[in-house]
Amino acid sequence: MRRRTVVLVGLLAWPLGGIAQPAGGVARIGFIGGSAPDPAVLRAWVEPLRQGLRELGYVEGRNFTMEFRWSEGKQEERLPGLLAELIALAPDVLVTLGPRVAILAKDATTTIPIVALGVDDPVVAGLAVSYARPGRNITGLSGAFEGILEKRLQVMKDIVPAARRFAVLSNPFTYRRADLEQYLQKQNFEGMLGVKVMVLEARGPDDFDEAFATMARERVDAVAVLGDSTFWVHRARLGALCTKHRLPSVWPGAGYLDVGGLVSYQGDFAAMARRSASFIDKILKGAKPGDIPFEQSTKLELVVNLKAAKALGLTIPQSVLLGADEVIE
Repeated sequence: MRRRTVVLVGLLAWPLGGIAQPAGGVARIGFIGGSAPDPAVLRAWVEPLRQGLRELGYVEGRNFTMEFRWSEGKQEERLPGLLAELIALAPDVLVTLGPRVAILAKDATTTIPIVALGVDDPVVAGLAVSYARPGRNITGLSGAFEGILEKRLQVMKDIVPAARRFAVLSNPFTYRRADLEQYLQKQNFEGMLGVKVMVLEARGPDDFDEAFATMARERVDAVAVLGDSTFWVHRARLGALCTKHRLPSVWPGAGYLDVGGLVSYQGDFAAMARRSASFIDKILKGAKPGDIPFEQSTKLELVVNLKAAKALGLTIPQSVLLGADEVIE
């Protein structure tokens, strides 16, 4: 196999030093991101990726190596520098995990192939021209189906049928407020679900208390937390605030629920990570990423946390429990 260098850029990375030069036909894989290497992250993304590569005949240490870096939730401060450092190594591939990292990589290079993972809609995010022909230097896998936010809010409405106001909590470093508000207005949730939806922002833990105080003042009945690596790192704080304010919550992944989240509705992360190995393999063999169709996660997973429901004094409807892929008791 012709020697290629692969760098994975995403919410994950390994706390190692500089990336060593590969020898002979060894493909070099780097993995960088905004999260921390906790067990849930490793189970969801790193080990499935390694498994996928093994299934394609790659043997770590023989024909590929992996190097990891973490920004530990400090996305704004560290991700641009870490990305610039990797680009300076002139890698053959950048694989990004999460919307903001993908956007940073797209803006940083027009020539290095990019494999983007965990973006809800690459077309809306401006990463791809279309799913079938992404164009430019990018391809990847989307972590959610079209309309995922509507589905999450519908689950909240099923659980809290008397709800009249929902909040969407986002990190402005990851999602532009104007885009979110335009999207919410277009969906007409007041007509669809009988609820008004407001956008609240938090860049990090220093903003969490004020965001939840605003929810209390506005009499918000439930909150949808959007995916973000800073939120992941500080998910215990967010979960505690949901419990303190007695707010039902819906999250972008089951890993958030161990800290008080009520419900998760999201694509299967492990399946996406395993599948991404085939994208890496195609690019290593010479395929152009812009010609490789973007794929969507093939399954949405609904997970319900009954411990959180008990803490909130909620009874989860049987219809929701029957539709759940997993129930945490």
